[in-house]
Amino acid sequence: MTTPETALGADIAGLLSAARTGHRRALARVMSLVERGGPAARELGAATFSESGGAHTVGVTGAPGAGKSTLNSAVVAVARERSERLAVLAVDPSSPFSGGAILGDRIRMSDHTFDEGVYIRSMATRGHLGGITLATPLAVRVLDALGWPWVVIETVGVGQVETEIVGAADTTIVVVNPGWGDSVQANKAGLMEIADIFVVNKADRGGTSETCRDIRQMLDLSAPGEWEPPILTSVGTTGEGAAELWDAVCAHRDHCIDSGELDARRAARVDSELDEILRDTIAERVAELTAGPTAERLRERLARRELDPYAAADALLTEAG
Repeated sequence: MTTPETALGADIAGLLSAARTGHRRALARVMSLVERGGPAARELGAATFSESGGAHTVGVTGAPGAGKSTLNSAVVAVARERSERLAVLAVDPSSPFSGGAILGDRIRMSDHTFDEGVYIRSMATRGHLGGITLATPLAVRVLDALGWPWVVIETVGVGQVETEIVGAADTTIVVVNPGWGDSVQANKAGLMEIADIFVVNKADRGGTSETCRDIRQMLDLSAPGEWEPPILTSVGTTGEGAAELWDAVCAHRDHCIDSGELDARRAARVDSELDEILRDTIAERVAELTAGPTAERLRERLARRELDPYAAADALLTEAG
């Protein structure tokens, strides 16, 4: 007898099989299920978890207007010249009407639209404020399991450097612009913790050398580590500096593998994802508990001050088992 669960599993298995053969429509459908969440996303996670772990994930972050998408497009072009295959998750702001991605980043990467060696997916933040979407970890894992050796995550600009990307990427690139000195000081702690590579983009403008100097001074004041983040310059619109940036990404990947840091980062990532899943699951359970008739009766007793909030919470938890 076919149940909804077995039908769902068969459908997902078929979609994954088609996506592995290069069927773009199947891949798009898989990614839509990831973004939608729910049972289908959970099934995808279970089906792909054991097959993931091979792709190297690169996070590209920076303030709005830093030129992340244009620079990213130039770097993807360099990688393709070297026969590398990449999937790009461009996290865009959500439309206030549909809730979907506004697609600004994808439009700026249109040069790669018909390249079979590049897959570009715009993902909506859906109100999440950390620069990436809550579906990002699963999206990365699915792309990894489907055979994409590189996954690039470009965060949405939220007015500051988003530190959440470090939890989703093996290599984190921070993109800044010339004349960023005051912001460097304001974001010192976050930058020092997340940046594996610094890029001063739009380097054809004045103030580039001063910005590089400011970042270098920050690095000199921070605790030294095994990896010293390079400070690169680029002009995304012309592609200048893109090859050097890709070289730095590859160098950082090799360093992480040789030092064992890659395994440590990925273990921490899975732990963080587990915590996030637990929090979401508990939040859903709390929402169910507080919407039931018992909660309504307890609220009435609270209003009459017949019991205190802690006692009411204990009563709800007791009912939940």
